[in-house]
Amino acid sequence: MEKLTRDDLYSLEKYSEVRPEFRSKVLAHKKHRKVALGPNATLYFEDRLTMQYQIQEMLRAERIFEAEGIEDELAAYNPLIPDGSNWKATFMIEVSDPEERKQLLARLVGVEDKVWVRVGEHPAVYAIADEDLERETEEKTSSVHFLRFELTPEMVDAIRNGAGVSAGIDHPEFPHQVELPSAVARSLAADLD
Repeated sequence: MEKLTRDDLYSLEKYSEVRPEFRSKVLAHKKHRKVALGPNATLYFEDRLTMQYQIQEMLRAERIFEAEGIEDELAAYNPLIPDGSNWKATFMIEVSDPEERKQLLARLVGVEDKVWVRVGEHPAVYAIADEDLERETEEKTSSVHFLRFELTPEMVDAIRNGAGVSAGIDHPEFPHQVELPSAVARSLAADLD
C-alpha cells in the first residue's frame, strides 16, 4: 500500500466540509477490520484509509496546518500502513475501571509478544510489537500496542485464495483464540496487494 503524502490530505477547511461523509465511510470500513480477542482485548487492523482518518482527526483536533506539523503526523502514522506482505494492527486492552485495568495490565506483561495470526493450516505468526518505542515495564504492560504480522509468500497466496484466518493470544493469563469472520479476512486480503 502506498504511504500517505500531504497531497492525500484535506485542508482543515475542506475536512470540516467532508468530515461527516468521510467519517461514515471510515466507520463502515472499520467494521470489517476489528477483531475481539477475548472480553477486554481488541485488534484493530490498520490500512491506508484508517490512517488517513487518524491523521485528519489529529490535524483537526490540534489545529495543525503548517507543513512541518503535517509531515510529523505523516511520519507518525505512515508506519502503520501495511507494506504488502504484512498486516499491521493496533492492539488495545480495554478496561474502563482504572483499578481493574491496572491489575490486568500488571498480570499481562509481555502480552504484546504473544498475539498471533494464522492463515489456514500455516504456522501461527507472532506479532512484532512496538517497533516505534517500548511500551511496557517490568511491572506492567501498556493498554495500547502497535503490531506487525509478517507473512510468508505462501501465506499471502493462501489468503488470496480464500484461506481462513484465526487470531489469538498465547499469554498464560489471557489465552484466547478466534476465527476471523470471512468479511474481515477478505478485508485483510486487500492489504496484501
